[in-house]
This record gives sequence, structure tokens and C-alpha cells, in this order.
Amino acid sequence: MNAHPVATPPVLPRCRWAASDPLLQAYHDSEWGRPQHDARALWEKLMLDGFQAGLSWRLILQRRPALRTAFADFDPDILAARHPADIATIMAAPGMIRSPQKIRAVLHNARAWQAMHLAGEDFAKLAWQVVGGHPVAGDAHATTSAVGDELSRRLRRRGFQFVGPRICHAWAQACGLIHAHEPECFLFDLWLRPPD
Repeated sequence: MNAHPVATPPVLPRCRWAASDPLLQAYHDSEWGRPQHDARALWEKLMLDGFQAGLSWRLILQRRPALRTAFADFDPDILAARHPADIATIMAAPGMIRSPQKIRAVLHNARAWQAMHLAGEDFAKLAWQVVGGHPVAGDAHATTSAVGDELSRRLRRRGFQFVGPRICHAWAQACGLIHAHEPECFLFDLWLRPPD
């Protein structure tokens, strides 16, 4: 009996941080570094990056469904109406990362988002203005950048919390403002394009 060999799919070259973990690979291949222009999606990712401080991104991905449930799908208008007493309820939610400081920051940032919106300022436009409207090249191994520094300054001026330069740099990479795929990665050439 002749067995036909099963073809093994080629292993795609990825950024090193996503090379061996299936959860990180899926996130890298379908989300990370892709230019995100939706204001709500940008805000959610910034809140998740704030939660990641001191933790692994893998843990955030594992807990993302629970975080979305606890934070009303990161709807800033719903969250802006929450009160300090709601922090205990949010902390008790199944799968929640129990950091009162980070939970308070999300609720506070929802009010900052709302204040921007009421003032006629668009969150996505604020973010993309920093990079001139299109992705800029970045160092794949850097943990800070001028873009992250400027995003942090602009957000802090608008009252946001948990938006330090490192968090904002990671957020800019994740949302494609900074193109930080490694040169060997199969996505390296895909997302860095000149402006239209």
C-alpha cells in the first residue's frame, strides 16, 4: 500500500515575537500593524495597550473577549456614564484583569473621548495627524519613538490617562501608524505604502 505524502504548508516568515505561538501568529497575521482608521477600534486598542502595561500581550489576547464584555465592547459613551462604584462590578467579571487603576483609567478615558467628540474632534484624525495621514517606517525593535512621544503628549493634553510614550508607541505599531514589521516578515512590504 502506497501512502501519499501530505504536503506541509510552508512556514511563513513572521516577526520574531509571533514566530512560534499560534495565538500571537493569528493576531500578527490578521490585525497587528494593519492601518486602522476606525476611531472606536483605535480607542479600544489603546485601552488594551494600557491594560497590557506590565503584562504580556498574549495574556491580553486571551482575555480580550472578557475585557470586551466587562467594558461594553469598549463603547466610550456607555463607559463614560459608569460611576466609581461600578469598578467593583467590573473587577468581579469573569476573566477580568483585576487592576483598579487600569479600570479607572478606561472609564476616565471614555469621558476624555466623549469630551473630544463633543468638541468636534475626531479620535482617528488626531492619531493619524501625528504621522501625516499614512504609516511611517519604524524600528521593529524600538520600544519608544517620536511618534509615541507626540501621541502621548496630545492625548494627555486632552485628559487621557495610562497613555505614556511606551504605551502610545506600542499602540501606534499595533494600529499601523508606525510600520514595524521586521524585514524578513512576509507582511513587511504589504503595509508601508506612500500616501495616495
